[in-house]
Amino acid sequence: MTNDRTNDGISRRALLHGTVAAGVVTAVGVGAGHALAAPAGFYHPFSAYPITGTWQDHLNSGSLGGIDYGMSVGTRLPAAGGGVVTNIPYNGTGGHTVTIQHDNGYRTQYMHLSQFLLANGTRVGMGGVVGLSGGAAGAPGSGSSTGPHLHWHMINPSGTRINPLTFLGGGTGLPKTTTEQDGVPGPIMWKRAQNWLRIEQGYTGPIDGVPGANTYAALQRAMRAYGYTGPIDGVPGANTWAAVQRLAARWGYTGPIDGVMGPNSWRGFARFLNQDRYD
Repeated sequence: MTNDRTNDGISRRALLHGTVAAGVVTAVGVGAGHALAAPAGFYHPFSAYPITGTWQDHLNSGSLGGIDYGMSVGTRLPAAGGGVVTNIPYNGTGGHTVTIQHDNGYRTQYMHLSQFLLANGTRVGMGGVVGLSGGAAGAPGSGSSTGPHLHWHMINPSGTRINPLTFLGGGTGLPKTTTEQDGVPGPIMWKRAQNWLRIEQGYTGPIDGVPGANTYAALQRAMRAYGYTGPIDGVPGANTWAAVQRLAARWGYTGPIDGVMGPNSWRGFARFLNQDRYD
């Protein structure tokens, strides 16, 4: 039987869901001691990929604007914010295009897709995967693209195309988690964990800061590299957390590898998650 309390006597379940993190704000882009980085309900899903075409590059070439991200064909494309999906096959030079109609009147568009994953009218949450990237020259759905990449732009409620990085407040994406300082995990830490797992472990659920079975299963897959040999069942126990402690040990944790997460274990884990590539 595993110990389900931390070294401070706080329920692990409460900590995992952020319910005891006083002062933590759950809106995307907000954390204790951090300024707003993005409108509530939105984040930057492509910060881990290089920009291969800037907004100005597009304007200079006669386009209405967009940001291009270099990525291989078949890369999962998470929604920058929740909304209702509409697929537009063979959308002129843009090729296969996904539009997400957000509740605030803004729209997100991703172009040059190789595959749609959701039916028209599907409501998707922030971080839900809407399609797969494409752009290979001459491939179905690539439009006028000459190489694998994603084109991303937004449209404001008046119908004007806008730079998504401006909308997001400079494209800073998720803020750093204060768990690195206080050792108390909360929603921002778990959003960063979900984004890490999305980028590197195939997690396809929402970036909502509320870990569930899918988050934990992806975490267990990631922990194979740190000695975890148990089942990928989405139910973390002492073996899962011991592997997390081994990861944390590479980021400053010096305590025992006992599978009981306490503030120092969380600090090391959060230090890992606070790398810029997981913003």
